Amino acid sequence: MLLAFFGTVIGVNVYMMKMAISTLPGTEVDSAYSASLGYEKEITAARDQEARRWNVEAHIERGTDGAAVLQVNARDASGKPVSGLKFQGRLERPADKRADQEVALAEVGIGIYRGTAEAIAPGQWDLVLEGDSSGRRMFMSKNRVLLN
Repeated sequence: MLLAFFGTVIGVNVYMMKMAISTLPGTEVDSAYSASLGYEKEITAARDQEARRWNVEAHIERGTDGAAVLQVNARDASGKPVSGLKFQGRLERPADKRADQEVALAEVGIGIYRGTAEAIAPGQWDLVLEGDSSGRRMFMSKNRVLLN
């Protein structure tokens, strides 16, 4: 009986450990040290972005088929459309990084960028937008959105 008791306890512990490890979504960054080395660049980029005073609005709508259409309207400080940027969107699941999806945005009008993500589940997502010009990041934002 003693062996059966401890065998059951150990078996359940091994099973629970395997399930916990297999469902672990991972870490935000691989190395906190290497992430900290780039922190000054992030601060400088954020200050430069704030100085530009751009108005970037994003609208995302999820269809009944599960596809989500993302549209971004970018204007400079004087209200003129910002054209010629390479915008990239990313929908990140807050609780499970394995569900993250990239959204390639193409300029469909002057200062209007649009892209589609397939098979987006309903619920909370983090929408990350990055706008680059000549390999230099000009804009970056991260916002929580709720998709029905």
